[in-house]
Amino acid sequence: MKRLSILSLAVLLALAALSFSIPVTRADKADPVAVPPESVGLSASRLGNIRAVMSQHVANKKMAGASALIARHGKIAYQEAWGLADTETGTPMKLDTIHRIYSMTKPITSAALMMLYEEGKFQLNDPIAKYLPEFAKMTVGVEERNPQTGAISFTTVPAKRMITVRDLLRHTAGFTYGVFGDTSVDQAYRKAGVLSDLTLKDFSLNLAKMPLMYEPGTRWHYSVSVDLQGRLVEVLSGKSFDQFLQERIFTPLGMVDTGFTVPASKKSRFARLYTPNKTGTVDPIAICNGRDDCLSKFPNAAPSMLEQQGMLSGGGGLVSTAYDYLRFSQMMLNKGTFEGQRLLSRKTVELMASDHLGTIPGMSAGNGFGLGFAVSKAPGEAGMMGSPGEFNWGGAAGTKFWIDPKEDMIGIFMIQILPNSVDYGSAFRVLAYQAVAD
Repeated sequence: MKRLSILSLAVLLALAALSFSIPVTRADKADPVAVPPESVGLSASRLGNIRAVMSQHVANKKMAGASALIARHGKIAYQEAWGLADTETGTPMKLDTIHRIYSMTKPITSAALMMLYEEGKFQLNDPIAKYLPEFAKMTVGVEERNPQTGAISFTTVPAKRMITVRDLLRHTAGFTYGVFGDTSVDQAYRKAGVLSDLTLKDFSLNLAKMPLMYEPGTRWHYSVSVDLQGRLVEVLSGKSFDQFLQERIFTPLGMVDTGFTVPASKKSRFARLYTPNKTGTVDPIAICNGRDDCLSKFPNAAPSMLEQQGMLSGGGGLVSTAYDYLRFSQMMLNKGTFEGQRLLSRKTVELMASDHLGTIPGMSAGNGFGLGFAVSKAPGEAGMMGSPGEFNWGGAAGTKFWIDPKEDMIGIFMIQILPNSVDYGSAFRVLAYQAVAD
């Protein structure tokens, strides 16, 4: 799976021995307690490797802090935090520390859209123009290089087919982000301010004016398509995107710390963002407490990429905690149910966790993409420990999660380093899987 780097934007407690079931709400704010690892087929001694590795990274100042948890058979078997959430205030990292989860927002957005699919609001192969008419006549950008001068000319041609809802869900719409490359289409995105802080309606209207990077359905290309899913949720539901998420996902699952903003009462639990320096350690990005300074350092980033305000970004705008994201992940692993609440049907979750690319190129070897998630097809080809059928994604600041139906296992890693030039989340994944002992 491709890893994101915000450089291109210019821009995870001790083990305990009591049983635990994930509560829907945590009104008393007491931390959940883990079961003995051996009771769910994990080795306590091998899990100790996680502590050793992550603690060393903190000691070497490679990271300020991180937190992680592993759940198996519906129970937390490992949970631990290392270092600090804020080095300037000395606030320790915890499992309920609030993180910017960036692109881990995407699976939640896709789940929201699929709830409306279950209600008959659309079909996957419907053109999005049926609901967002501004996308009725799209063009595709064509670059040609003069062999003598090397000069690049840019023209557009009509798209051969319309963008479908499934294209949005699997990143085959032909959109891009505009900040990870410098093609003529990328430049057009930047010039038009596609990632600016807009209402979702204005974002959609603005995006529809841009040429596509690829013909729809011909290539997997990571893009703003999930932000457009947020707009589609609004149009199909008749509710604002944040209201829909709160009513249909966050409240039923008891995700009490997840949203597009951090309330003043929770600011003390909001982790600071860090960035690597030339020595290989990390520094706090203090400048991102101010919008103008953020934009001067990361000129191609929307402020909402660095602060939790602005557009209701279905592609990267949410904040959350390891405990909250576990609730969403456990619902997906449970085939749509969680503590008596059914959000999606079993068949819908199975569809979402299936590869929808087939022979469409773009993903790395051994990986496919479903409806909102990357899907492992062949761990041997990918060179990454796991199981066929496991589905996952990550966030720009290094957060990562995976859901493994074969092992009945969930892993969640939270960290705040932007760009995440060292993939600590993938290291945690290996350390988690090597502890499987049944």
